[in-house]
Amino acid sequence: MKAVSLQTSDGFELSAHLFEPENPNGKIVVVNSATGVKQQIYFAFSEYLAQFGYTVITYDYRGIGKSKPEKLKGFQASMRIWGTQDFQAVTDYIQYHFPHYKKYAVGHSVGALILGMNKDSQKFEKFIFVGTQKAFVGHLNVQTKALAYLGFGVLQPVITRIFGYFPAQYFGLGESLPSGSAKDWRTLILNKKSTNKLLEKIPEEYSRTLNQEVLVIRAEDDTWLTDKGVQKLMSETYPAMKPEYRLIRTVESKKRTIGHVNFFRSYNRNLWKVIADFIS
Repeated sequence: MKAVSLQTSDGFELSAHLFEPENPNGKIVVVNSATGVKQQIYFAFSEYLAQFGYTVITYDYRGIGKSKPEKLKGFQASMRIWGTQDFQAVTDYIQYHFPHYKKYAVGHSVGALILGMNKDSQKFEKFIFVGTQKAFVGHLNVQTKALAYLGFGVLQPVITRIFGYFPAQYFGLGESLPSGSAKDWRTLILNKKSTNKLLEKIPEEYSRTLNQEVLVIRAEDDTWLTDKGVQKLMSETYPAMKPEYRLIRTVESKKRTIGHVNFFRSYNRNLWKVIADFIS
């Protein structure tokens, strides 16, 4: 593993890490993180793939982890910028340094949603979606729906206005978020168009042109994810993709927990074979 620095077209410096195997197999995997999740969460998974010859790159979106400024208040970032600028910097990097490698992308939660914001997504051989969906609140069960309306409809905008950013860690929702990213997250939850509404806000979107095979992984104990939301994402945002669905049962986890993030914890290493098999 080695640290690398990526330069975006608007001059921002992103922290990334490259995992290079002893015997490269000519394939590279990009890992797009979930909202407020630092790239370190994916290190064990990346090392696992490297053992099979895959080169892997992880990175932090601007405002997250090692790509965070000294002060988040007033910092300009959004999920749309993560997709149009930050993810673009990653695809520029791998095309320059690994031009002849076959390319794959793992999109965790929002990491799958931003694929439609980058024209270079067309150059990936296959995708893996983990814990991602069209996250509209209407797809959730009654209890989770109530929490979502209270949290994202009332508390989140008020708290973000007070702090100048959203201190998500106080609510068990990962890293603190720049205000623009928090606003986009609110759109994903409360707007019926969800992901498609974000895509409407960028100059060009490419989701409907992507026609690759995709492994769509969902954990049965992910309370914020529903089968309806997953199906809506594939039919309304990525209608040309060829999905293969995999529901992960908690009994498959050594600690009986997967949830929204724990799929990538080292104790769930046995679950990663489904991804290695898919891209082999």
